[in-house]
Amino acid sequence: QVLLAESGGGLVQAGGSLRLSCEASGRTFGWYAMGWFRQAPGKEREFVALVSIGGGSTAYADSVKGRFTISRINAKPMVYLQMNSLKPEDTAVYYCAARSQSRSGTIYYSADEYDMWGQGTQVTVAS
Repeated sequence: QVLLAESGGGLVQAGGSLRLSCEASGRTFGWYAMGWFRQAPGKEREFVALVSIGGGSTAYADSVKGRFTISRINAKPMVYLQMNSLKPEDTAVYYCAARSQSRSGTIYYSADEYDMWGQGTQVTVAS
């Protein structure tokens, strides 16, 4: 099992950038598929970006394609979400998630498929 801790959120003007970090503890981090999800007030949690065990496969929500980039460094172990060209509609609490029992190269799209979550970090984009 891993423990997850997000950081890097904050207030930014529209068009700006932020990089979210997710620090994981646990010796088996390399066997977990990872994801970033977000939840805005009054809305359901949605996936933002996902990465497979080895980092070779990624997936992005249509709303962030071309603007956000997910990456992972298993040796650290860390997962990052680089967010560029931020929009007010990106405002939400962003969560890092990990899934145990993951298959190499597989992407898991549903929040229900992840069994470990961080506490979340607030991202606010001002217009």
